[in-house]
Amino acid sequence: MAKGDNLEDRLIRFAVTLIQLCDRLPPTPAGRHIAGQLLRSGTSPAPNYAEGRGAESRRDFVHKLRVCLKELNEARVWLKMIGLAQLLPREEVLPVYRECDELCRIMNASVRTAQSDD
Repeated sequence: MAKGDNLEDRLIRFAVTLIQLCDRLPPTPAGRHIAGQLLRSGTSPAPNYAEGRGAESRRDFVHKLRVCLKELNEARVWLKMIGLAQLLPREEVLPVYRECDELCRIMNASVRTAQSDD
């Protein structure tokens, strides 16, 4: 299995975790709004990363990685809001937040590496 396969699988597992977490948010206006935003931002990195792996150029690859990072950063903010607003128990949100934070760090390092190879 290629290194990129591992990251792609991890992004997919993260997206599935977010789908399940969003299903547990309360059916209030705030819960529905945050669920919609989190679903969009949190499920986007996996397919964008997959598309980036097939990029036609280094520039296109870096662009797709940046999109992934942008979406992960947004998801991290929504997860933080869920925790601070106590929409779900802290012990349910914290591991997902930590995984998102780690994925942000990995993606940021990947962007830097891809850019420095020029």
